[in-house]
Amino acid sequence: MAGPHDEFTNHCVELLSPLGLVRTRRMFGGVGFYLDDVFIALIAYGRLYLKVDAQTRPQFEAAGCEPFVFDTSEKSVAMSYLSAPEEAMESPPLMQNWARLALAAALRARAAKPPSAPRKAAAVAPAKPAKPRKTAAKVATKKAGGRAG
Repeated sequence: MAGPHDEFTNHCVELLSPLGLVRTRRMFGGVGFYLDDVFIALIAYGRLYLKVDAQTRPQFEAAGCEPFVFDTSEKSVAMSYLSAPEEAMESPPLMQNWARLALAAALRARAAKPPSAPRKAAAVAPAKPAKPRKTAAKVATKKAGGRAG
């Protein structure tokens, strides 16, 4: 079903696609954006938010970008995503610089994470020994009423 949300998602894909392959995925009532398999942006509350870190946040804040915040039952949580600058939302060339900053922040965040531990195999109980199969000769003997033929 096409709607304004889908149109906005498509518009955002067009803005980000000059930098590489863009995939979207529905999540948490919004849409996540992957640029060459790196999560760089999301749509929430009808706005596009781009990934930031300590290195890129000042540039986004200077452009008047607002943080992505969601409420839990106990508090409000600000995530490491800031809204895209308004002027960039209307211009693929302007968006490219902001998307590059988001990609760089996402790559730094990925590199900073410790590698995940290999998964342990689940403990498996030893299998019961298989019952011997009946051979053709035994089956024939049984069919003949116990007489070997």
